[in-house]
Amino acid sequence: MKKLRQFKVSALASVLLVGMSAPVISSEMTKAGGTVGTGTVTAGQAKTNLFWWPDQLDLSSLRDHDSRSNPLGENFDYREAFKALDMDALKKDIDLVLTDSQDWWPADWGNYGPFFIRMTWHAAGTYRTLDGRGGAGGGQQRFDPLNSWPDNGNLDKARRLLWPIKQKYGEAISWGDLIVLAGNVALENMGFQTYGFAAGRDDDWEPDMVYWGPEVEMLASDRRGKDGKLKKPLAAVHMGLIYVNPEGPGGVPDPLASAVNIRESFARMAMNDEETLALVAGGHTFGKMHGAHKPKDCVGVEPGAAPIEEQGFGWKNKCGKGHSEDTVTSGLEGAWTQAPTRWTSLYLSNLLNFDWELTTSPAGAKQWIPTDESMHKVVPDAHIKGKFNPPVMNTADLAFKEDPAYRKIAERFLADPEEYRLAFAKAWYKLTHRDMGPRANYLGDGFPKEELIWQDPIDVPDYKLVSARDIKKLKKEILKSGLSVDELVGTAWASASSYRDSDMRGGANGARIALAPQKDWAVNNPRQLKKTLDVLKGIKKDFDGSRKKISLADLIVLGGAAAIEKAAADAGFKITVPFVPGRGDATQAQTDINSFGLLKPEADAFRNFYTDGYYKSPTQALVDKADQLALTVPEMTVLIGGMRALGTNSDGSDHGVLTNKPGTLNNDFFVNLLDMSTQWRKGTSEGLYEGVDRKTGNVKYTATPVDLIFGSNSELRAVAEVYAFNTSKQRFVDDFVSAWVKVMQSDRFDLK
Repeated sequence: MKKLRQFKVSALASVLLVGMSAPVISSEMTKAGGTVGTGTVTAGQAKTNLFWWPDQLDLSSLRDHDSRSNPLGENFDYREAFKALDMDALKKDIDLVLTDSQDWWPADWGNYGPFFIRMTWHAAGTYRTLDGRGGAGGGQQRFDPLNSWPDNGNLDKARRLLWPIKQKYGEAISWGDLIVLAGNVALENMGFQTYGFAAGRDDDWEPDMVYWGPEVEMLASDRRGKDGKLKKPLAAVHMGLIYVNPEGPGGVPDPLASAVNIRESFARMAMNDEETLALVAGGHTFGKMHGAHKPKDCVGVEPGAAPIEEQGFGWKNKCGKGHSEDTVTSGLEGAWTQAPTRWTSLYLSNLLNFDWELTTSPAGAKQWIPTDESMHKVVPDAHIKGKFNPPVMNTADLAFKEDPAYRKIAERFLADPEEYRLAFAKAWYKLTHRDMGPRANYLGDGFPKEELIWQDPIDVPDYKLVSARDIKKLKKEILKSGLSVDELVGTAWASASSYRDSDMRGGANGARIALAPQKDWAVNNPRQLKKTLDVLKGIKKDFDGSRKKISLADLIVLGGAAAIEKAAADAGFKITVPFVPGRGDATQAQTDINSFGLLKPEADAFRNFYTDGYYKSPTQALVDKADQLALTVPEMTVLIGGMRALGTNSDGSDHGVLTNKPGTLNNDFFVNLLDMSTQWRKGTSEGLYEGVDRKTGNVKYTATPVDLIFGSNSELRAVAEVYAFNTSKQRFVDDFVSAWVKVMQSDRFDLK
């Protein structure tokens, strides 16, 4: 779920390329000296620039989710629309759907509950911690590629079952919220007490541009490094899977090897061992797997490739009834427990108390059944009355028995059903809410009051906030404290720019820049940061009284504002940087060091910082950082120019500082970058460039790729030219301040 961007749509269309092969070069094209692109294009279809130049910097992620794409209107406010929702009535309607079996897709055992649980799980389960992308937010499961992933087979029917409810309640409930709520209601229908539900997932109207892996075919796996680990930021083991291969790594039925994959994938989705086992055991308590026939003999193409008359349905099954006892989804076949529509501990007791032998499903998939033949006819068939089947486990299930650490947890849960129930309830709640950011984004009254550590709690100020007069006084104190413009601006940026829009974590609120791990990150220049924070803490101490106080979080942002006002004044512009107090300060106890460690930037082009070996190039990392800050192309551009003018490079270098007046807010970066009296060449150090005087050959400037890209890339150059106009000095200052404030307030959900 991403913030809608306000901007004009580019005339140049763009596409999401999951992966590209090497171009095929014809002899005629070579002889003619032409350029050859990649891929295929339908006759009459415009080719994107990426077709011709696949290595060109792609800016399309900064232009997606245009507010004008929302058919509910640019000014639609979901929080307001949600207030009209009768939640009790909605839940009752979902509950009725669960047992209202439809002829076009009959329910297993007459209850769609397990089906809806899988839908919810797979919507939320795409979330990954390394970049915060994925998750249930936005209702992304409705769109390609997710709606056509093999692991989401037949979930198109689950969403279609919910359509009459969505149609009834309209904009009062988003698809993102409805998909998650349906899973909760399903659990409650089958006897499980959930931990809670919060609404607040605004719908998207187009697919997120997410890197899901390098593969060009579904179910392929080419995503591990030399160390055998998944390459960052990936979490699933195959293209088109949510987690791991249920048959085992590479289809090899090795439970212990599967445990290694499970632990890695679920950890990258924010789950520890206990949460992982609780989630899988609880989820597999319900429903069954479907593999009545060989997929290649029966199943048609996915929704994304289906003919128009299928109206969004995919995986058309030509064998038997095409559904019910003939359903084919994963290829595995069978239920895990004897009571697949009831909450029990049977999954754990079956797993631990029986020995299991390898067999194959009717579709040919490797799975396991009990060696005890008395267990071979204990599970009622989902559709054929009077027929009974054995419980089944897949290789990934058996990992929880064979891996010593997982087994210990499983045995504990089996011995204490209430501990198990609560563990699953909390894990499910975390799974379905992890991508929503702090509780300030939650809607409704169905979620618990308890604040959990993964929600990044921050104490709300319980004192009188500073007034306009106080703000003016504090600015003066800050500016006479001896701190420089670059120290104040750099600290404010370091604090606020930790925000990532993908899962709405980080940001200035909480002042976690003063806590571990952020205070020790190299990108934040720890020595300079400590100096700045110590001075600001002293100002805070002197100001705070019994009734009126200012949080360190607010003071850090105010310091940046004061410094920018000074820098603008030194350039001849009198401005006021908007500032809204109200941020709180988090404690170290409220800060999960490992979890916040995942926000550590490997690159921040705005501070000219880049870590060697990062999987993105410097310029790709620039766009990704801007995307995570929900910036548009002009906002990214003006911020780079302003930050260079203010001299905020993390290491104090002058790379990209294309001005002889550093510390003043001016447009010199753009003027001098585009000045033809300067010629750029590679420097003596890798990744650095030198700008030399064309006449004398003297070195005037040094720069990095994220500086020069604004003169090299045709689209960025077009924007840079605007800020280099003689008439754009005021525009530059105004636009910089606007973009700056946007970043400073990225996590101020209380203001939205």
